[in-house]
Amino acid sequence: MNKDTKKKIQEITKKIVKEYKPEKIILFGSYAWGVPHEDSDVDLLIVKNTTRPPRKRIEKIDRLFMRRDIPMDFLVYTPKELREKISLDRNLFLEDIVKNGITLYASN
Repeated sequence: MNKDTKKKIQEITKKIVKEYKPEKIILFGSYAWGVPHEDSDVDLLIVKNTTRPPRKRIEKIDRLFMRRDIPMDFLVYTPKELREKISLDRNLFLEDIVKNGITLYASN
């Protein structure tokens, strides 16, 4: 990951933390795995305790980034949803993100 992209990801993270106040943000996909290419997007798993329906969560994040100079894709789950998808549904995709992704932010 080059310095410009790293800086942009840090700026994205700061904006989400400030405006959305999540519990955790995890970078996954090509930037996290170290194999980004020209068309790569920034993939973020955002964990937030909220009662908003899933679609409204994504809309809220998307509105924060109306003008994008880098492609982005977001997954937003509550802590309970994430636990259930991994433990009950055996969602290996989410399990891989949680285990191998790069935690950009975690509240304590």
